Amino acid sequence: MPVLLPTSRTRGHTKRAGARHAKDHAVVIAGGGPTGLMLAAELALANVDVAVVERRANRDLVGTRAGGLHARSIEILDQRGVADRFLREGQITQLAGFAWTRLDISDLPTRHAYGLTLRQSHIERILADWVEELAVPIYRNAEVAGFAQDETGITVTLSGGETLRADYLVGCDGGRSLVRKTAGIDFAGSDPTLSNLMAEVEMRQDPAGELACAPAWGLRHDALGFHGLSKTESGRVLVVVTEATLERTGEPGLRDLSDALVAVYGTDFGLHSPSWISRFTDAARQAHSYRKGRVLLAGDAAHIHHSVGGQGLNTGVQDAVNLGWKLAQVVKGTSPDSLLDTYHTERHPIAARVLRNTMAQIALLRRGDDGLKAAREIVSELLTMDEPRKRFGAMMSGLDVHYDLGKGHALLGRRMPDLDLTIDGRPLRLFTLLRGARGVLLDFGKAGGLDIAPWADCVDRIDADCDGPWQLPAIGQVAAPGAVLVRPDGHVAWVGDQSQHGLADALTRWFGPPAA
Repeated sequence: MPVLLPTSRTRGHTKRAGARHAKDHAVVIAGGGPTGLMLAAELALANVDVAVVERRANRDLVGTRAGGLHARSIEILDQRGVADRFLREGQITQLAGFAWTRLDISDLPTRHAYGLTLRQSHIERILADWVEELAVPIYRNAEVAGFAQDETGITVTLSGGETLRADYLVGCDGGRSLVRKTAGIDFAGSDPTLSNLMAEVEMRQDPAGELACAPAWGLRHDALGFHGLSKTESGRVLVVVTEATLERTGEPGLRDLSDALVAVYGTDFGLHSPSWISRFTDAARQAHSYRKGRVLLAGDAAHIHHSVGGQGLNTGVQDAVNLGWKLAQVVKGTSPDSLLDTYHTERHPIAARVLRNTMAQIALLRRGDDGLKAAREIVSELLTMDEPRKRFGAMMSGLDVHYDLGKGHALLGRRMPDLDLTIDGRPLRLFTLLRGARGVLLDFGKAGGLDIAPWADCVDRIDADCDGPWQLPAIGQVAAPGAVLVRPDGHVAWVGDQSQHGLADALTRWFGPPAA
């Protein structure tokens, strides 16, 4: 079937995407899931000509495992001014947890000390609406079939035979990523030891007796694994069940789900009319490198793991926000190509830690001897104590992410807190200063004391006052600095004072050499 070529708006003028140009787009993204859409929005905010290639002919999402947004992801959306779109449709809850032990993060220092229960289909729809507002073209009913790199760009071949020319290709095309495989990037890790089915169905029998086991979930833990039933807002039933063996693979059907339910509950409750059924395992794999030349990976294309803890979608969205501004600066020529290498060095360790804590949770949840049961109970008991709860809550919600940017102030490399500022006599939240996806230099000293004129095209210098303590999750109170350089992704790139020591180096490192 031929690809429908969209109309796109690029750098202030319109063009028909079907026309042939030296470059069809600066960046092509393979995959229109949450990671791909978030990356597209980030690039569009930076006025980069980006397009998305998506295999689905429309926005309908069949099969979903992700069920919510953690605190840091909500903060990121708040930084771009769109968090309210998601908060209006989701349910605020204490979402963070470790091996089924809920972690209350309501006392962590953030305006969003909670999670948001919201199915992936809704998250994608809201992101897609935002991307449409930003005039990003989406090539639907098409997939990336191959590509060839050269010194001046990359030629991307679509499934219908059409080709696109770009500067960079980003694979956001899932755990079975063709982009990753074609690029020859190793996907090392562990094979699955268990298989789960997840589905949304109707049931002729009311499973209320099972649902009464817990406030939200009818949880069961047995020799097969862990299982649960819960009511959705529409009155349908969300099923999570561990299969008896690993023998069944591929796209699951109603018979697979029925057999799995009978093995656990002794009945399938008369299930029928599934909205979707998906299969996932505890395989844990990570790309050896997130970049190979003009090809980059993000989201599930770069890392896969079990869904326990709900970190997958959130990690992918945060990948996109780390990569977007860097890729934009390289495409525009304001920063050298080497800036893209920092995407791997910063995000690879973050996903490695997610894989580690996910594998630890699965190990604790396994059915085992009395020793394993005792270990599970002890961990659960530890997590009721304030210090472990806060540390693990910050980790699971993404609030403690720390990039290694060298030694110095405790803020360096961490997320900038959303401070209450006074600017030109007006109260203003810090996150509102990041809505344009630009760098921000906050000067808390003498007005006009810091000169960054050579970087004015990509960094805003703002004189501000701030009262009250500076608090960081998992760290606590930190000394208020005289000045802070905040990257577009909300992480601190430099901390200093009126001496400006190290400021020019930090600006050059993250925003390119000074303009003449």
